[in-house]
Amino acid sequence: MNRVYHEIEPVYDQDSKILILGSFPSVKSRENHFFYGHPQNRFWKVLENLYDVHFTDIESKKKFLHENHIALWDVIESCEIEGSSDSSIKNIKLNDIKRIIDESAIEKVFVNGRKAQQYYDKYILDKTKMPCIPLPSTSPANAAYTLEKLIMQWKQIKE
Repeated sequence: MNRVYHEIEPVYDQDSKILILGSFPSVKSRENHFFYGHPQNRFWKVLENLYDVHFTDIESKKKFLHENHIALWDVIESCEIEGSSDSSIKNIKLNDIKRIIDESAIEKVFVNGRKAQQYYDKYILDKTKMPCIPLPSTSPANAAYTLEKLIMQWKQIKE
């Protein structure tokens, strides 16, 4: 396995109030240079439904995130990974999540899936002192969750 690096900049500003963290970008996301780039990932569909919006491109997604005070990044900076499989991740190096919290107004941290929660709780919680709120993964690999079930669970980001 080769070492793969996270080359997508975090989306946040000083007014960001919630932080959503994934584990590591998929192959498609890395190719597209933006988060949740695989067409089968339901992340953007969940947000479209929750906020009654429609995204046309990366710029519209960034604008939405800033307008709604949502920061977006991933827990892992680099790792060894096979394709996009979270279960294959080894030898991780973490992103500096505390930097976002220090440079913004983050009140809550949400994690997209179990792997992000596992790494956050194990390596990052001690630095941030902010427990994360786990949400079910929007990945197509999480077939147990329909779009409707995801929307029901993810609506807590608006509370």
